[in-house]
Amino acid sequence: MPLFRRRNKAINKIPSVNAPIAYMEEHKDAKITGNLKETTDFIIKLLGENGDFLMREFHVFGQYPATMFYFSQMVDPSMLNESILKPLMYTPPHIQTEQLPPERLQDVLLNNALYHSNCQTESLLPSLVKGILRGETIIAVEGLKQAFLIATRQIDKRGIEQPATEQVIRGPREGFVETIGTNLSLIRYRLQSPELRVAQMDIGRKTRSKVAICYMQGLTNPELVDEVNNRLKRIDVDAILDSGYLEQYIEDNQLSPFPQVQYTERPDKVVANLLEGRVAILVDGSPLALIVPTVFNQFYQTVEDYTERYLLMSPIRIVRLVALMFSLIFPSIYVSIISFNPELIPTEFAVAVAGGRAGVPFPAVVEVLIIEISMEVLREATIRLPQQVGGALSIVGVLIIGQAAVSAGFASPITVVIIALTTIGSFATPAYNAALALRLLRFPLMILAGIFGLYGVMIGLILIANHLLSLKSFGVPYLSPLVPGDFQGMKDLLIRGPLWWSNKRPSFLYPLDRTRNSGQSSTSTHEQSENALDPAKFQGGKEKS
Repeated sequence: MPLFRRRNKAINKIPSVNAPIAYMEEHKDAKITGNLKETTDFIIKLLGENGDFLMREFHVFGQYPATMFYFSQMVDPSMLNESILKPLMYTPPHIQTEQLPPERLQDVLLNNALYHSNCQTESLLPSLVKGILRGETIIAVEGLKQAFLIATRQIDKRGIEQPATEQVIRGPREGFVETIGTNLSLIRYRLQSPELRVAQMDIGRKTRSKVAICYMQGLTNPELVDEVNNRLKRIDVDAILDSGYLEQYIEDNQLSPFPQVQYTERPDKVVANLLEGRVAILVDGSPLALIVPTVFNQFYQTVEDYTERYLLMSPIRIVRLVALMFSLIFPSIYVSIISFNPELIPTEFAVAVAGGRAGVPFPAVVEVLIIEISMEVLREATIRLPQQVGGALSIVGVLIIGQAAVSAGFASPITVVIIALTTIGSFATPAYNAALALRLLRFPLMILAGIFGLYGVMIGLILIANHLLSLKSFGVPYLSPLVPGDFQGMKDLLIRGPLWWSNKRPSFLYPLDRTRNSGQSSTSTHEQSENALDPAKFQGGKEKS
């Protein structure tokens, strides 16, 4: 009998692709009987037709028949050889196997022989199959009614790099990767507190994706944690391939263009939100963590707002807000003024605009829509093309196509300038999903402006504001802390106030511990500080001496 077997042709092949799941459900309570052949037949019936599935038959201490099951491309071979096979095949000098009764064999193997820290026993056969699919190694021994489940998973992954979507000038350069274990270690590295809790579950009938829920015990409201768990447990789908799948299942309003769940690939951002009382959700295989609940002001804040001094970052945040408003209403304001209210602009400028649009055969709303759609197509093409080609295409598109459109009479120069400023404003929004929502809302606003003028723009803005006021994220009003008003939260709304101002955690999260800092850290230091190297003090001392 060969030591390595990839398949057993004596066992009938499963005729249907759905049969393995049905077979496991049918035998979900099946347990190991101690007969090694029955255990082997069960596992081979489900996994034996895979080319990378291996079985290694050997004898424990040279006496007891055993079989090891694993997927060859998901395990660390050196760990199998040095930490598992070698101690099991060679009798340790301190163990007398001749006098070892079979009922003590399991305890001796687990506590005296195996050189592995993460080893447990399992008696259910379907659980053994799930363990092999996760990349673990199974060892079944003749006569034992429990098999050994050993964590030997080793998946090749990319190294920790700077986040591509959230780059900063001042701040950490580490970003999440696809492996959930590495991501959890990055969080624990920055949040070395016994209050940090990580709850795990598997979601997806076929993928069995591992999902981790992170929160601070004693700080995060328990009702929020329960609600997150309940929403995740209600998900019943075949596959969860990315955290974006979970986002669509757990958000409150799935028809809203505005994101109600924030995602990030920065561990420091996750830790900052955990310390405010939020919950982070990580998915194995995704480098993006989800943060709930989410309010609108989180989407125009960046990590640099807090790593730099507040006097410098407060104006930058206001500039970011102005750019956000530009990306939403600038084209519609232009269309409404040009089409209905040209008297609102100065005469000289109106004459210049009219001269530029003299050869354009389209109304202002059609002209802006054509250029805006062309810009969106160009932006999408730039994203999908290889990086080396994408940069060149964006320059060619902006310079050549824009100039050609003006020369051909399809658009006026002022329209190209308006669309360019609008596009730059959307780039200034830190969160891609929030910027995408504003980009999509520009089009109905432009259509309303082309039909009703400034009245249409106001109607559109009122509808958007009304929708934002009705939106919630896990019960938290979307416009908090502006509506409902909270003075403590407004210190970090439009401007970034000093860190010692924010001595309380956000009240709309209802944390169990609201105190963030004493509120006197900087003030008391400033008032009680002494000028240690003041020249006047030293010169005065010399004069006295």
